Amino acid sequence: MNNVPFGIRKEDILQHTEMDTRVRRFMTPRRILWQSEGVTGAENMLVPAEKQVHFNVPQVMTLQSKDAPASVLLDFGVEFHGNVKLYIEYMQPKRAQIRVRFGESAQEAMAELGGEKNATNDHINRDQVLDVGFLSMPEIGPSGFRFVRIDLLTPNASISFKAVTGIFVYRELEYKGSFNSSDALLNEIWNTAAYTVHLNMQEYVWDGIKRDRLVWIGDIHPEVSTIQAVFGFDESVKKSLDLARDESPLPRMMCTLTTYSLWWVMVHYIWYMQNGDLAYLKEQQAYLKDLMQLFAAYVDDNGSEQLDGNRFFDWPSEGDTVAIHAGLQGILCMGLDAGAKMCRILGEDEVAALCEEKVAKLRSIPMPDTNGNKRAAAMLLLSGVAQGADADALVAMIKNGGAQGMSTFLGYYVLNALSEQNETTAALDIIRTFWGAMLSRGATTFWEDFSMDWLEGTGRIDELVKPGEKDIHGDYGAYCYKGFRHSLCHGWASGPAAYLSRYVLGIEILEPGCKKVRVRPDLGDLEFAEGTYPTPYGVIRVRHEKDGAGKIISTIDAPAEVEIIQ
Repeated sequence: MNNVPFGIRKEDILQHTEMDTRVRRFMTPRRILWQSEGVTGAENMLVPAEKQVHFNVPQVMTLQSKDAPASVLLDFGVEFHGNVKLYIEYMQPKRAQIRVRFGESAQEAMAELGGEKNATNDHINRDQVLDVGFLSMPEIGPSGFRFVRIDLLTPNASISFKAVTGIFVYRELEYKGSFNSSDALLNEIWNTAAYTVHLNMQEYVWDGIKRDRLVWIGDIHPEVSTIQAVFGFDESVKKSLDLARDESPLPRMMCTLTTYSLWWVMVHYIWYMQNGDLAYLKEQQAYLKDLMQLFAAYVDDNGSEQLDGNRFFDWPSEGDTVAIHAGLQGILCMGLDAGAKMCRILGEDEVAALCEEKVAKLRSIPMPDTNGNKRAAAMLLLSGVAQGADADALVAMIKNGGAQGMSTFLGYYVLNALSEQNETTAALDIIRTFWGAMLSRGATTFWEDFSMDWLEGTGRIDELVKPGEKDIHGDYGAYCYKGFRHSLCHGWASGPAAYLSRYVLGIEILEPGCKKVRVRPDLGDLEFAEGTYPTPYGVIRVRHEKDGAGKIISTIDAPAEVEIIQ
């Protein structure tokens, strides 16, 4: 008990405490992006300083207001989750009001609440007015941000800062997975996708670090796929799965969305295949059995899905009932298939047989019309609803226009569907074009949504909008993410990391707990690819390289407990 602070050692107090295992890392701003009149010494904020106010500090930044506020905009160089801490030295008068604004883009940090391009304080206060005093160290946040604007609001006042420091709050996790190839852009995209999901691995797996900071259990399927490729196991996944289950007693659907309970089933299946934790799977048995019987009833006598309630597919499909039906036909089929496999493992053979019967029915009907929706087409392909000539037609439709018609959420499944149909080069081109476009606009994490149509006439998120330019953050977005409410760090956009590990490195788990793994790479137009993949027994290391005739030569090193087949 000597490592527990004395004041909480009493058992009746200690048992009601919980340790936060996250790390706090101090961040120094990298740029002064903008400053108004009345600001001097802003460059001093770019030099790391002692994290303590003191007397007679020679190098400070001073904001001196007259009739208008004095203001400065700082750029920390990368998106992160956490707080900003102000080290205030001297003030005149001894107390004054300041305003602190966080932004995932430079322009968001400059925006006014209450109407300017939907700038909001939803879920967290990213725009605050504070009363501060001299020789103080106020800490503001948390939020997800890269940019911070500080305004001195009190007229005819002066305030001097020793430092302005970001405090990055994150889980300290080992990046066990890796990806490197002959294409530097794909390598950067893999790492950015891994970083995006890492930021959202807080106490639970969140959707976004600015908004909503909630456990949206459908978002978690691509997130967990990336977590498995990068980190292997993490306790935040189990906590999130259990939270969604416990807050959704049947027949209530998770997050109020029928499809999200289906995604919960599919996450449990891939999590079990990765980690092989049968005891944890058994904890789901009673709930899973009842849930799968509910979903079996959503297949009508003709083999068509009839999911009720909130029929969410993805945001860009909202209102397109034809495409939503096609997408849900595929999702229901995949969910029932995953549920049937887990029920077999758990000895629930009667429910498993019912699910298998419904899967066969869903695959037996004429292929639903997708209305040109590439994400719906992907679900029909991955679920086996589309086969033969129908599958060929959907692949041709997906390839037409490349990255047009993608979404950051379900784009992951479009990539998977293409590689399942031996179209990896087309999938890699989409990754370069779609996710690469976000990087080209200054992104350091991937966004809640994005469209290729947003590129024309827009500038970068790490610069203030120039005359004649459109604001790619504030002028775009739709549905619940219009304008600056749009999250620029959203875990469901991390799919390229999982995809590149699965299809380019070729690592496919065949038996629970990674006991048996197939390594079957598809390099597409790459000359080589190499990387690591975490298993419960250690990492698998692979390198694949094309010889002069285009044949792939592979080198594979795996833990002794993992059987590798090629």
